[in-house]
Amino acid sequence: MNPQELHVSIDVGCYQHSVAIGLSDGRYLGSFDINHNKQGFAKFFKKVEEYKQQSNGEVSIAMEGYNGHARPLDSMILRRYKLLNVNNLKLARFKEIFPSPAKTDAIDARKGLELFQLQKTLPMAKNVLQEIHEIPKENRQLKFLSRRRKRLVFERVRLVNAVQSDLRAVSPGLIDITKDVQNQWFLNFLSSVKDLRKLATKTEKTILKIKQVGNKYCGIIKQWQKEAVFSEEIEFISPLIQQDITRIKFIENEIKTLESSIRELIKSSRIAQRLYSINGFGQACCSEIAGEIGTIKRFKKESSLAIYLGMSPLDNSSGIKKGAKNPKQMNKHAKAAMMSAVDHHRKYSHESSKYYDKKRVEGKAHNQAIRSLGRHLVRVIYKMLIENRDYILREE
Repeated sequence: MNPQELHVSIDVGCYQHSVAIGLSDGRYLGSFDINHNKQGFAKFFKKVEEYKQQSNGEVSIAMEGYNGHARPLDSMILRRYKLLNVNNLKLARFKEIFPSPAKTDAIDARKGLELFQLQKTLPMAKNVLQEIHEIPKENRQLKFLSRRRKRLVFERVRLVNAVQSDLRAVSPGLIDITKDVQNQWFLNFLSSVKDLRKLATKTEKTILKIKQVGNKYCGIIKQWQKEAVFSEEIEFISPLIQQDITRIKFIENEIKTLESSIRELIKSSRIAQRLYSINGFGQACCSEIAGEIGTIKRFKKESSLAIYLGMSPLDNSSGIKKGAKNPKQMNKHAKAAMMSAVDHHRKYSHESSKYYDKKRVEGKAHNQAIRSLGRHLVRVIYKMLIENRDYILREE
């Protein structure tokens, strides 16, 4: 028997996965189900090895939803065999064009085997199965930590806005003694009492004992105390404000801890280091972009990276109407970080600033001009990562 590649398709579920196995010539060999636990994983690898001995060929495994419900099975597979991620959008279209008379997990697993054959016969379907490459540990950690940091930043903004709104309602004028509710001295001042009404009677001596409150801020507080006024709602809203302040301070400490961990990881991440060499690319943006990219091996050309980073929107025109749309394979986290980084970068590069101004003169909106500049910068980034070299700003 001539060696043939063994094709394995997994339809992923929350608690159970359906597996279908066939050969590269299209022959179907069998199917089985596994539970999402240690025993199920052991059964999976045992079955695959048995079929591998029959085919005498390499093993390619297609899985829908890589890095999702299948964890940690996907990483276990990646260490042993060639792993392919099923493009969900293309799979959905394939099911619409070639529908099955019924729908079950086993049938869906068989559809995965059909995708292997479709890739060979239809050029447009060549990316329906995308090979997964091993991502360095530091980049996997950067992705997790940067996403967590972003969630905490958004939560802090929400809480700060809530505290600001509540303070205006219960004590007009209190919020005006600071330009930023997040000022540490102001948060320490508010949290120094359980009842906000007691802030108006604090003596100068007790005010100066509050951490980060010196003579300057003490004078501002004493001036406010002369005109302090509170609404009737202060009695029940005050404890809620204190809870929010406690949460804000906790979040700020957690963000600082995350940023410290991120700084250390950047030192060991090749992608983050290369990005960090670009003028204007800060720690937060570099860590987020590096984490979302994972490995440059995923992208065969720079245009694919541009689409993934959201710097290359697709045409969406009809007749005289001209427009653009974001591609489905765009990573929204990477795009947000890239937009912010490119906007900062143009302030450090004369050429980039000139190009941005040119696009604005042409009638482009700010975000459109930033994306245009980002599209050119992606070409540079791709070459930097492929050749493993830093960014060098040409002297003006």
